Amino acid sequence: MLTTTNQTPLRVLITRPEQKAQQLALSLNQQGIACVNQPLFDYQALANHSTSKALLTDIDILIFVSVAAVEFADANYSANLWKFEHIFAVGSATKKALQLLGVNNVMIPNQENSEGLLALPALTQQVDGKKITIIRGDGGREYLANTLSSRGANVAYLESYQRVWRVLAKDISKQWHQQQINCIVVTSNAILAKLAQLVLSQGEQSESQKLVDYWRTQCLWVTASKRIADKAKQLGLSEVTISAGASDQVLTETLQALQAPQS
Repeated sequence: MLTTTNQTPLRVLITRPEQKAQQLALSLNQQGIACVNQPLFDYQALANHSTSKALLTDIDILIFVSVAAVEFADANYSANLWKFEHIFAVGSATKKALQLLGVNNVMIPNQENSEGLLALPALTQQVDGKKITIIRGDGGREYLANTLSSRGANVAYLESYQRVWRVLAKDISKQWHQQQINCIVVTSNAILAKLAQLVLSQGEQSESQKLVDYWRTQCLWVTASKRIADKAKQLGLSEVTISAGASDQVLTETLQALQAPQS
């Protein structure tokens, strides 16, 4: 039986989409941290050309909330045709994705989330009557749009992509346990909800309940924000640590600090 992570070297489960999972795994491997990649979903284009054109041209403010939002928006309607006054990204990785497309003067917050964006002066006092497009995937938090609307902005969503959840083996929880996973990285509430479905709903058999108890009380869950951590605790997960963000560098630093000393 696995022991708690402060007594055993980490073996991390990464559940991000394929490309992001591979990047984080490379970073962790370079630091001697073992990991297993199991993306839970893939991305697929959603918005069509005409919808994208309408929401990316003659807009006062564009706000991109992920790298995927940037890449699929460009695929649907080329970035060199976008017309806007100001452009924002939720964080440095999203800003870099925009810059790779030749989009410059991108503003980002110090706190890389919706709360950070909403604290920026340009989105605090200067949005009344402005047309704002938030580019994201299907679904997600409404907090950013609702707050900007309350400040007088005319907000629309461009859902440039959708998540297609993978069908995993029915005994995937058991497989992860056999692989000695003792730490799971969670970068969104959607991923957390899917993981809870996979590892916390195992029925009433005693063996299954022991497995559920392991994930709930012994496995370490590393979340990319306090908001995700709060949700994890509501689900009954007892070993929850908050990372300062979702970038590869920040997650790697967090996991390095948690890694047990090698004997």
